[in-house]
Amino acid sequence: MLFADVIGQERIKAHLLSSAKENRISHAQLFLGNEGYGTLPLVLAYAQYIMCLNPTESDACGECTACRKVSKLQHPDLHFVFPVVTRKDTDKPVSDHYINEWRNFIATQPYGNYNDWLDAISAENSQGIIRVDESREIIRKLNMKSYESEYKIMVIWYAEKMNAETANKLLKLLEEPPANTFFFLIAQSSEYLLTTILSRTQLVKVTRITEDELFLGIKKHHPMTDDKARELARLSEGSYLLAKEYISASVDTIQNFENFTQLMRLSYKGNFIELVKWVDEISKIGREKQKAFLTYSLRMVRENLVLNQQQKELVRMSTEEETFALRFSTFIHPNNTPLLNQELDKAYLHITRNANPKVVFLDVCIKLNRILKMG
Repeated sequence: MLFADVIGQERIKAHLLSSAKENRISHAQLFLGNEGYGTLPLVLAYAQYIMCLNPTESDACGECTACRKVSKLQHPDLHFVFPVVTRKDTDKPVSDHYINEWRNFIATQPYGNYNDWLDAISAENSQGIIRVDESREIIRKLNMKSYESEYKIMVIWYAEKMNAETANKLLKLLEEPPANTFFFLIAQSSEYLLTTILSRTQLVKVTRITEDELFLGIKKHHPMTDDKARELARLSEGSYLLAKEYISASVDTIQNFENFTQLMRLSYKGNFIELVKWVDEISKIGREKQKAFLTYSLRMVRENLVLNQQQKELVRMSTEEETFALRFSTFIHPNNTPLLNQELDKAYLHITRNANPKVVFLDVCIKLNRILKMG
């Protein structure tokens, strides 16, 4: 991938280009940013620029043998680690077992997220993890001589999915890697990364794509009027992934919206017979989709609060979401928003820790009933 293919992020591109041209690339970097901001595309473009045989001032050449191999994710000195699930043919899965799926995923969804990846590998209800066997593979690969390039690059996508044992085994290598070896870790949140990992990496904070940059990216990849592209850029909170969801009206987005409206209506009414039925249904969709729904719910609470406070120009909702919010936002105010966020955050944490989803969501419903009735 070229820097030209990355939507916006001009400041970070300039920083990465400068570090490469001045030969001051940090050996371990953590690219931290929300999904849809372009962390992985930036890292892929950075890796291609570093390995390019004929780089220009602003980008890799895209034509040399190294560029062709990197663009296909087939360069022998460019390695990838990402969350995987156990397969029938092995009980100790590592990323190499999924490399063909990974190449296809990046080719079709370079801005894809964790849930998109799990769907791509048919993970069903399994959670993707970076296990300790992966750390052994990383150590083995990076202790070998490079094949073609002057450099070896290890990209760890969703580094927060490393379990503690995996992360601990990498600490020494992160601190003292072999010569001309670079670690590029990618994460959404530093909360689930060991402090010892954070202390050994240089932070590259990837912020949201500006509205103007996102507008241009949408126009480049999706034929539509300027007015529609501008509206999507405004709604998408600096995330190209969210913009694509609005464009495609994906099943997940529609389902999240339907689940949110049902949860709030039933919770407010205290219709516990129907709530139990709703809890039974959402308990079947799998933990990752449950977490995605809770994340969506937190965003909708925030947007409804903004609308309640008469700040409509700051609202980031689709037409359907805003139609519902025009009525519902009267029940979301500064007094109850912190409590709503607290309960939804708590539910997300419990689902992450493998709590029984029926218990978690029924508890949320009961708590929301009390909170929404507050004056």
